[in-house]
Amino acid sequence: MPYRERGRQCVGLGAFAHGAGYGGGDCANREQPTLRRIRPAKTCRQPPSGPDKAIATSLAIALLTVSDTRTAADDRSGDLLAERLGMAGHRLAARSIVRDDIYAIRAIVSGWIADPTIDAVISTGGTGFTGRDSTPEALLPLFDKHIEGFGELFRQVSFEEIGSSTIQSRAVGGLANSTLVFALPGSTNACATGWDRILRNQLDDEFRPCNFAELIPRFREGASVRRSFQPS
Repeated sequence: MPYRERGRQCVGLGAFAHGAGYGGGDCANREQPTLRRIRPAKTCRQPPSGPDKAIATSLAIALLTVSDTRTAADDRSGDLLAERLGMAGHRLAARSIVRDDIYAIRAIVSGWIADPTIDAVISTGGTGFTGRDSTPEALLPLFDKHIEGFGELFRQVSFEEIGSSTIQSRAVGGLANSTLVFALPGSTNACATGWDRILRNQLDDEFRPCNFAELIPRFREGASVRRSFQPS
């Protein structure tokens, strides 16, 4: 029989919500809830998440377009992401266009993740399989933690739009120096999918049951502990 944990709004999951429905972060580590039997329900209610929904906390987000040919005049994917994050109530902290070069990409992102005023970095382009596509190779060494679920979920939702062609996307995500970093493909449609289906909600600290925005203040916890044990 379905269960609902007291104090939450997710109902009718057919399993214990704290185990089957929540995938990591703060949600997975919360105290075990008290469970009680209820009648079956059909949906798991979520707060509104439309493009015009106001968010509680505005994040500072940097955008990087990886391309050998794009310029500020025709960077449509970068323009789309800048527009989307602005509509969601976030702030564009920085924006740049860089050629498909591992070290050039890594240099720019390294500067952004070293800036304590930047909360997240989103890149577009360079995630394919041609000889010049090198965004994952540039970013992966910077990650302290990998967000494997980002690439997995992106390919899952992208499959609904482009079928098996989604296997050619190497979208990746991770946490680097307490900064969220997400790499999307270069096409405008892929950027719209990544933002509308994943990032918009995960960068909204009111999205339930879990989001990355609410964890940002806690990302530095481990770093603080490590620094406290460093020899003087």
